[in-house]
Amino acid sequence: MKNQKKIKNRSFFFLISFLFLTSLLSIKTLKKVNINDIRISGSALFSQNDLVNYSSLKFPTRLIFVNTNLIEKELKQNLSLKNVSVNRELFPFGLKVHINTRIPIAYGERIIKEEKILGFIDKKGFFINKRNADKKYLEKFTIQVFGWQEKFKNILSDIFIALENYEFEIVKITFSPDGFLTVEEKDLKTIFLGFKPDLIHYQLQVINNLKNEFEKNSFSIKIDNIDLTNPNKPKIKVFKP
Repeated sequence: MKNQKKIKNRSFFFLISFLFLTSLLSIKTLKKVNINDIRISGSALFSQNDLVNYSSLKFPTRLIFVNTNLIEKELKQNLSLKNVSVNRELFPFGLKVHINTRIPIAYGERIIKEEKILGFIDKKGFFINKRNADKKYLEKFTIQVFGWQEKFKNILSDIFIALENYEFEIVKITFSPDGFLTVEEKDLKTIFLGFKPDLIHYQLQVINNLKNEFEKNSFSIKIDNIDLTNPNKPKIKVFKP
């Protein structure tokens, strides 16, 4: 009888504890969260106000109603982030935001509604607004990118990868408003690549071959420009004395 009574008392205790914990969690999730309840990790570049200004977060709001997926998407896009995670937490109460910034490797410039926006480009070809660049990664870059648009990310990434694997040295990449691609190589000067992004791998290979050929034969001619819009038939224009 005593054992049965102990079991009943223990079960009753666990039931009360469970009900109490459930009630506490329900109260916590319905509690209103404020801007001071945001905890940021991963980067000291952004403040609580930045997270509010560049997302649809409105305070005060009940913790349970914060759409973390939407906030992550907004912050990643508006702050040029590599990744961001937003989590609702009860203990300690609030929002935990972990930020991963992009690492720039080139200067960048884009035009939005006839306004010039200065910034940087990362290895994947993403544009980083100047105000959102982590200063600890900034250095004297040797590459400039002009005319950046979202649709050019993959081409830029291909060029940056080629720079690691080939011998040439690109110092400037320019996209015209209609998408015509021109690059400038340190020795080969201006190279016209044109409108066909599907040719970029072949064109980069041709640039590397030309660079090696010129160095191997110690050509002393001064190149004006190279037309590789048709990479099977390169056209080299030289300065005439």
